[in-house]
Amino acid sequence: MTQRFIAPALLGVSLLLAACGGSSQGPQLQPPTTPPTQPPVAQTPKNVLFFLGDGMGITTMTAARIYKVGEDGDLTMDTLPETAFVHTYSNDAQVTDSAPSMSAYMTGVKMNNEVISMTADTKATDAAGKAYHVNFDSTCPSTNGQAVETLLEQSKAKGYATGVVTTTRITHATPAATYSHVCHRDAENTIAAALVPGGSGFNGKLGDGIDVLFGGGTDYFLSKEAGGKRTDKRDLIAEFKTAKYSFAADKAAFDKLPVDGSTKIVGLFTKSHMAYDLDRAADKEPSLAEMTGKAIDALAARKKGFFLMVEGGRIDHALHATNARRALQDTGAFDDAIKLALDKMQAVDPGLKNTLVVVTADHDHTLQLNGYAARTGKTESGKPGVLGLVKDYVDTSKTSKDVEGNPYTIIGFGNGPVRLATRGAIDSTALENKDYRQEAVVPTDPTSDSETHGGADVFLGAQGLGADNFSGVLTNTDVFGLIKKAVGL
Repeated sequence: MTQRFIAPALLGVSLLLAACGGSSQGPQLQPPTTPPTQPPVAQTPKNVLFFLGDGMGITTMTAARIYKVGEDGDLTMDTLPETAFVHTYSNDAQVTDSAPSMSAYMTGVKMNNEVISMTADTKATDAAGKAYHVNFDSTCPSTNGQAVETLLEQSKAKGYATGVVTTTRITHATPAATYSHVCHRDAENTIAAALVPGGSGFNGKLGDGIDVLFGGGTDYFLSKEAGGKRTDKRDLIAEFKTAKYSFAADKAAFDKLPVDGSTKIVGLFTKSHMAYDLDRAADKEPSLAEMTGKAIDALAARKKGFFLMVEGGRIDHALHATNARRALQDTGAFDDAIKLALDKMQAVDPGLKNTLVVVTADHDHTLQLNGYAARTGKTESGKPGVLGLVKDYVDTSKTSKDVEGNPYTIIGFGNGPVRLATRGAIDSTALENKDYRQEAVVPTDPTSDSETHGGADVFLGAQGLGADNFSGVLTNTDVFGLIKKAVGL
């Protein structure tokens, strides 16, 4: 009988396999094991709400607090747990205008006054000092600087929903800095075109377009023939509708705008800026809080994280006019929008674990609080409060007087168009009039009818995801980096 020869090594293997229940025919080699493919971990949506009080210096905040809730009270922005001071100077000026300051927040780049979200070398005027726009159309040469990506554009690229809300024209400097790139802020026809998907001049970085837009300024969306200011005969509102936006021109239509998680929405409620809160017809124009609430509902419904910029824009305009009452009322309305936003976001994201809220200003103004005024409490009918005359804090029956024996108001301005040649008695009842304009120390050109910005630092408050990184003294360009870090843009 023929015997099979089995190599000792293989015999050992064969016996080992048999002992273990394996085949006695030799080792069975198995392919390497591939671990099962794991589904990608879904990233938790992050949200950024950036609130900008245009011109809301710290003294304006203080006066608004007293106006609304009295010296002992708090505005919502006073309660934000993390705070900082922000330097606001621009690339070429100690005192910035809104365009470069908001652009610095949005891009991390210091740029020249009047420039919107462009590189630091961009000039707003030519060598002769002529602004780079004609009839609100940009004339900026292609060699004059380059666009710099904004937080909103970066958010859009990451798949986030986006929104812009303001009480100014939607094409004004602050909102424009989130979505457009022009070398002069007054090129508002060009800025408007950047918003409309599929149209000439559309900013392709916006993808399929910004999801929520609320503010004023139909002038720059309609042709001159249609009562607007466009020189190209385009109807950008009609183009929005063609791009599947739902549009509102008044409060009734605003209330019906869908927040279904898919429809993009636009509300343009006035030809130019929206009304001051003190003058707003509630049945015609939504409040800043109402616009903010609707924007949050629409963006949160998309369930993919969002970036929302909200501007209390007319604070600045009232301060330019040295009209303290309207400025303080609009600051209070801005604060109402912040409160509503925090309440809504706590429902969307309890504890704000994935939401960063930042509140700040783009620059200061020259509003000042004068004298050793007695406490006044909040402003009420018959009680002008901080809008009133300086009363002696020891004997409140006495009105403080200037060197010539005349009373003066608690609020004044460092400069402005109201500078009396001869100061006299002030009728205290006139101080409650919403049109009263406070006096200025330095007279400015009355034909310009405007006070200037101030150069002081501004307040920043933050709450939620990454808020603890906002502290100490920052520049506005630092804020850009801290927001990016917080949400991983």
